[in-house]
Amino acid sequence: MSRQRKRTPSVKALPLLGAILLSSGCAMVGPDYARPDVDAPASYRIDAGDSGEIANTRWWSQFGDPVLDRLVETALRNNKDVRLAAERVLEFAARVDVVRADRYPQVGYEGSAGRSKSSLPGAGSRVDNSFLAALNVGWELDIWGRIQRATEAQRASLLAAEEGRRTVILSLVSAVATAYVQLLNLDEQLAITYKTIDSRKESLRLFQLQFEGGVVSELEVAQVRSELELARTRVPQTERQIALLENNLSILLGQNPGPIARGRTFDALTLPPVPAGIPSDLLQRRPDIRAAEQQLIAANALIGVAEAQYFPRISLTGLFGFASDELSDLLESNSNIWSYGGGLLGPIFDGGRIAGDIRATEAAQRQALVGYQQAVQTAFREVDDALIDNRKRREIAAAQQRQLSALRDYARFAQLRYDEGQVSYIEVLDAERRLFDAELSDAINRGDVYVALVNVYKAMGGGW
Repeated sequence: MSRQRKRTPSVKALPLLGAILLSSGCAMVGPDYARPDVDAPASYRIDAGDSGEIANTRWWSQFGDPVLDRLVETALRNNKDVRLAAERVLEFAARVDVVRADRYPQVGYEGSAGRSKSSLPGAGSRVDNSFLAALNVGWELDIWGRIQRATEAQRASLLAAEEGRRTVILSLVSAVATAYVQLLNLDEQLAITYKTIDSRKESLRLFQLQFEGGVVSELEVAQVRSELELARTRVPQTERQIALLENNLSILLGQNPGPIARGRTFDALTLPPVPAGIPSDLLQRRPDIRAAEQQLIAANALIGVAEAQYFPRISLTGLFGFASDELSDLLESNSNIWSYGGGLLGPIFDGGRIAGDIRATEAAQRQALVGYQQAVQTAFREVDDALIDNRKRREIAAAQQRQLSALRDYARFAQLRYDEGQVSYIEVLDAERRLFDAELSDAINRGDVYVALVNVYKAMGGGW
């Protein structure tokens, strides 16, 4: 680059410069993105029936427990996975700015000061000073669209990171709702156990009185005591499950392990409707599918970045400033300097490096395509599985409640027959044991219905 002591650039170069600027951006290397066709089923195997719209509703609020609402808000605010995902979004946003900056002229400055001495035979020695202060400009013209494709890829990566954050949030909300419902369900199981213990303690007290009066044998007292102790073993088992679940929920909330506040009892929760939707809706609703598509868009754009290496990179440079032998004269008008120029840089022989890079990016694009297709198919399966599980869990719970009703009749009739002296107390104990197990199973199955519904909302990409 030459430096000339002139005040203005030659006007003869301006038409050429304008032509170059107008030609920039006219070509775009690489394939343009087109969404792949997806073979979506027309409907799910199980129809939701009278369904509620999922849209972006806060579906967990439909359980009707303000404590659950607060727990979800706390988790969204404090959960470490959500915070990590948010930071990844900020990272990719910054990377977009880095890549996009290449589309604009880069302006910098330079300055120098020097002193040198030279000696020539017969001419003596000479001391020279040099001072320079200047602005320099560089601009790569994105004629082939390399920078635009790179920006497109980075922007898609940013959107994929954002959809990844939404996926984390969807999983988190579902996990909090599931854990809280299970916690209330365990509370109910514990209450059933304590009720059974109280009943058997009273039976043991009565039998001990009857044994002292010689009405019943020691064998019957031992049998009643055995059933009491059997019920008591359920208490530490259930309390252990509660404590572990509270610790797990605490971590989801971004807190240290500890107790979790409760709102309503399990029986007081409202069971929301099954969300409506058709399979094709998942392509826009599920954040993991949207993330997979953005990754495909990014991989597609990187093919263009790789192909652009075959074409010359054209850049413009310029400099304007002041140079002088004396510091006091540096800013004088006759000390100004300027220069401008253009550069061309391209490959002639690279040993197959560019071709290999293109093949690699094309393979990466095909991988992203398969990943997108796999994400779509997985989503369809998860929704179908969730709907099937929800339907069958409800059927199981209904059957369990019918069995529970029958066992209550059985226990009542067994007690009546014992009071009439027709059967031994062993039959009463057997009926009560089976009733206790059925009450616990009923509570567990009703809890499974709520968990299955949460999984339906999660699979359908429920709002948050």
